[in-house]
Amino acid sequence: MKKTLLTSVLALGTAFGPALAQDFTEAKQGGSMIVTYKDDVSTLDPAIGYDWQNWSMIKSLFDGLMDYEPGTTVLKKDLAEDYTISEDGTVFTFKLREGVKFHNGREMTAEDVKYSLDRVTNPETQSPGAGFFGSIEGYDAMAAGEADGLSGVTVIDPYTVEIKLSRPDATFLHVMAINFSSIVPKEVVEEFGPDFGKNPVGTGAFYLADWTLGQSLTFARNTEYWNEGLPKLDQITFEIGLEPIVALLRLQQGQADIPGDGIPPAKFLEVTQDPAFKDFVIEGGQLHTGYITMNVNMAPFDNVKVRQAVNMAINKDRAVRIINGRAVPANQPLPPTMPGYAPDYEGYPYDPEAAKALLAEAGFPDGFETELYVYNTDPNPRLAQSFQQDLAAIGIKAEIRSLAQANVIAAGGEPDQAPMIWSGGMAWIADFPDPSNFYGPILGCDGAVQGGWNWSWYCNEELDAAADAADAMTDPAMASEREAAWRDIYLKIMEDAPWVPVFNEQRFTMRSAKLGGPDSIFVDPVHVPVNYDFVYSTDVQ
Repeated sequence: MKKTLLTSVLALGTAFGPALAQDFTEAKQGGSMIVTYKDDVSTLDPAIGYDWQNWSMIKSLFDGLMDYEPGTTVLKKDLAEDYTISEDGTVFTFKLREGVKFHNGREMTAEDVKYSLDRVTNPETQSPGAGFFGSIEGYDAMAAGEADGLSGVTVIDPYTVEIKLSRPDATFLHVMAINFSSIVPKEVVEEFGPDFGKNPVGTGAFYLADWTLGQSLTFARNTEYWNEGLPKLDQITFEIGLEPIVALLRLQQGQADIPGDGIPPAKFLEVTQDPAFKDFVIEGGQLHTGYITMNVNMAPFDNVKVRQAVNMAINKDRAVRIINGRAVPANQPLPPTMPGYAPDYEGYPYDPEAAKALLAEAGFPDGFETELYVYNTDPNPRLAQSFQQDLAAIGIKAEIRSLAQANVIAAGGEPDQAPMIWSGGMAWIADFPDPSNFYGPILGCDGAVQGGWNWSWYCNEELDAAADAADAMTDPAMASEREAAWRDIYLKIMEDAPWVPVFNEQRFTMRSAKLGGPDSIFVDPVHVPVNYDFVYSTDVQ
């Protein structure tokens, strides 16, 4: 038996620089925090939630077998007190902490772990994260609706669960740390059915005390939390319906603590140059790519030449200027700091005339009409207008559909609703620091399902097989070979051009003075702009 297979993957945590973190062991108990958002929250169901707002909220309500050290990409045990891995890397045995209770007072057991994994992979759940679990034995039968449980997940005793994989998977412990792997109580899910997302019950540091739709959510401290002494904050309130500029003003006036939608681009230079506020700006280095998807199953985007023409039509430098230079132009799905990134790849040039010629070759000399979906929070509508101008220059008339985030996500998860989507505000940030994470959910066949996140509906079975082979390279000595395999996969994807990678963005937000100085908050470099884990142990001034 051996304890780790992921030395090469975990080492990636050093690539993102030091996290902004602080020792809060002496932090006082008490205090509250107000976070603002423009749009209401779509769901707090960990099997469903997958956007900017609910990802970090869910993290505060639920736990999984694994987690990350605060502010880092280093894995740690969470609900799992210990685990072992077989020599061939295909059997994981987790020993659970005893005495962990759900918010309803019932003790969590191994049966809950099995139920949660069965539920997230059940097609009826329509989880956008189901594809993450593709390496578990029995997943294919579940995905096809031919089984009612994962054959690879076995309850050994009330505090031990065994998970068998159908193939070695170098990312599996990371998968056990993402929200989709959160443990939920069967009886509560069955009580509320599709409304579980509005009535969430987990084992997390906070529980949902109130949700007034369209106005606010209140999380209260779980006084029975298994991790003794945490959280330190007594309450978090999420205020809904505030435009980002109004939210920033409320923070400056001491009426809010974190603007969840970030610093409005129009105010970015003003805030970062203001001596009174610049020290409270939080910059998050992210494994992020903003992109335009093209639904490869909807005409005319089923024609690769059309998709390549669109790639050559987009002026990425102008897009970066619109957001005050807070990004660098992208030419491939992976961000530059992710292993597998190809630094010598030049990508599609910005060349409107060549784009026109390609459209003519594809049978559209006069262009065509289409729709471009966009999240309705600034600067995304302005970016969409820039893309609209770029497309018009080569004859493509794109009508902009500016909608709430949840509505854009829902449209992308349907096979025939959104021919094009600008991912801004919802753009991909790695769930864990590994190149495979930019493939399965957003470019692989497992993500091209109803409710999924693969909005281009791109499915290349040959590349899926290559991805499986790359993830079977669990030996740290094969790290370079695995990285090269992933680089080849992404370059082949760019030949098919299901996306226009536009830019790799840095994320900026703020915190109020009462949350302390520069080291009082950290930004999670993995998957969320501000990880509310910090409130577990923050000391409110």
